[in-house]
Amino acid sequence: MLPAKIAPSMMCADFLGLGRQLEELAACGSDYLHIDIMDGVFVKNYTLGTDYIRKLHRVSPLPLDIHLMICDPSAKIGWFEIREGDFVSVHVEADAHLQRSLAAIRAAGGRPMAALNPATPLSAIEEVLPDIDAVLIMTVNPGFAGQKLVPQTLGKIARLRRMLDEAGYPDISIEVDGNVSFENATKMRAAGADIFVAGSSSVFAPGAGVTENTAALRRAIASGE
Repeated sequence: MLPAKIAPSMMCADFLGLGRQLEELAACGSDYLHIDIMDGVFVKNYTLGTDYIRKLHRVSPLPLDIHLMICDPSAKIGWFEIREGDFVSVHVEADAHLQRSLAAIRAAGGRPMAALNPATPLSAIEEVLPDIDAVLIMTVNPGFAGQKLVPQTLGKIARLRRMLDEAGYPDISIEVDGNVSFENATKMRAAGADIFVAGSSSVFAPGAGVTENTAALRRAIASGE
């Protein structure tokens, strides 16, 4: 099992106190900052954008985890400032030339990741395993925070981990995104996930601060090992 890492979802962050919160996220050991890019077409929402990424690069030492929920990503990779070590995920459902997009991310210094919606089969990524560093399993349908877990995605995580290991790719990470609550994180870790996108149901959950919630999430993840 790969080491567990936490990627707080910045669409759930406190925008009015963002500087303070970025410092707190770094201090409590966050591994990445998860950035949701939505175009209003692939998903029916707009969120963060290109300028936001550039500004985060200048104020935070943490690598970014850029999640492109956009149509025709192969034509738009160059729009984004990709720093060495940043993960960049593209959805297989949105990209007619997936391998080309993954190669462009690698050429820009990023770490390519293929993203799958809940209903998309794992077979969709079999031909690009040599081109990726991680797979993003959506555990809700993308577009909005606060949704409930799609239960069958837990089995999908476990099947993916077996598929990667048996194909000779034990170092490819599995990221999970969607209702990564304390309870669900335990189950996701047990299934084989190692990068956890943490939003309104964990790191940014009401009733406690980011530092306390991050510690609780780490305990929940560890209990699934």
